[in-house]
Amino acid sequence: MPRAGKPAARAAALPGPALLAAFEKVRRAAKGLPATEEGTSYRTPALRVRGKFFARIWEDGGTLVVKVDLDSQDSMLRLQPEVFYLTDHYRGYPVILVRLSKIRAAQLRELLADSWRFVAPKSLVAKLGAS
Repeated sequence: MPRAGKPAARAAALPGPALLAAFEKVRRAAKGLPATEEGTSYRTPALRVRGKFFARIWEDGGTLVVKVDLDSQDSMLRLQPEVFYLTDHYRGYPVILVRLSKIRAAQLRELLADSWRFVAPKSLVAKLGAS
């Protein structure tokens, strides 16, 4: 028998309208990336390639968490601190935080494609000539 409050807890786990609206921008930018799957990560909308996470909306609804190599991360932080940043939680991990309100559509498409290549199986990248 379900406990009181169970339906409310389940509803709270679903992404809210602000997260879904932010994800729509990301979804459009990722369109055409092969073997890309939509799902959730930490209860927020996310993208994966063959099951491997490469991008997700952060809980604030205005930030995107994207997998990147550490050299790229360093360059992005130095060159465009108004767009890219990190919190202490993510330091040392191969991700970058992106202010969705500050990134241009073309730059977002390029960033997601690079992230896709970073996590996609090398056989898939090679097969598609995407390297």
